[in-house]
Amino acid sequence: MAYCCSEETQELQILGEITHVTSKPYICRHLADTWVTYVGNGVGNRSSNVFSWQQLDSGTLSGRFGHSCSLVGDALVLFGGINDQGQRLNDTWIGQIICEESHRMRISWRLLEVGPFAPSPRGAHAACCVDDKFIVIHGGIGLYGGRLGDTWLLDLSNGLQSGSWRQVGDTEPLPLSRSGHTLTWIGGTRMVLFGGRGSEFDVLNDVWLLDISERYPKWKEIKYDLSSVLGEMPFPRVGHSATLVFGGKILVYGGEDSQRRRKDDFWILDLPALLQVESGSKKMKKRMWKKLRIDGQCPNYRSFHGACVDTSGCCVYIFGGMVDSPVHPSEASGLRFDGQLYQVEIVLHL
Repeated sequence: MAYCCSEETQELQILGEITHVTSKPYICRHLADTWVTYVGNGVGNRSSNVFSWQQLDSGTLSGRFGHSCSLVGDALVLFGGINDQGQRLNDTWIGQIICEESHRMRISWRLLEVGPFAPSPRGAHAACCVDDKFIVIHGGIGLYGGRLGDTWLLDLSNGLQSGSWRQVGDTEPLPLSRSGHTLTWIGGTRMVLFGGRGSEFDVLNDVWLLDISERYPKWKEIKYDLSSVLGEMPFPRVGHSATLVFGGKILVYGGEDSQRRRKDDFWILDLPALLQVESGSKKMKKRMWKKLRIDGQCPNYRSFHGACVDTSGCCVYIFGGMVDSPVHPSEASGLRFDGQLYQVEIVLHL
């Protein structure tokens, strides 16, 4: 899990890694280290607030930020990013996780052979894994700082020995070009895109659905008319997280608005209700969006953090990100990176 910095927009993303930031222009050093923490057994179980971190030997993978890293079975698939020289990358790597005695782990990286076609170099894109068979990426920041709106699928049916990229979902209507958004697999062959920052630096809160099962996959915007449906929806945001949790719901947390004001709110996107809207149903049985009440200690306002869920679907782990800090006289705004790991337990009221 890592952070990223975009020099064109001075926008920091939780997709790569930064170790030092100064006042404008930002000076960054990008790392290639990999860390793991144990939760659910022994130290770090749900009754404990102590987690045990272990640094894994990452081999020769180069440092970068703005990349995506997806779990496929017991391996990681890493794509793209931006290096120390500001160069956009479009390489694809496989990180094989190897478990040893005493629950120790190491990781071995190798460049994946993908043939002659690949997405253009980029960082700050969105990615998700579909049923351990495909990686789908969308958008990001490309060459010369322009935001992208294309969608690519990596076919991993060859057992991670090789892969092949192909562009999909290029038939209008299409989502606006963007970066800092999320792409969440919701089961089967469908995924949901939410939010991000557009080409004119506007921050978005639109929702799009993509199904890759069709021969020619098409994007479909899920328009939620608040004038005719009871409920509310999140304000536009970039740098948020979106995690599929128990009960067919996406948990959206944090992010920041167009004024870089960070958020600490939790929202549930109800997938059965979303699919009702997608099918054109005029009678809604459930609200598509619902803001959650927070009990206990809440993470600080943050953006560009990382989030993942445990196998139960009820515990979400939130790590790092950008948080506010006191403003020094020589700086235009305060900026601090948080290194805390938070556990958020979702409680269902029947």
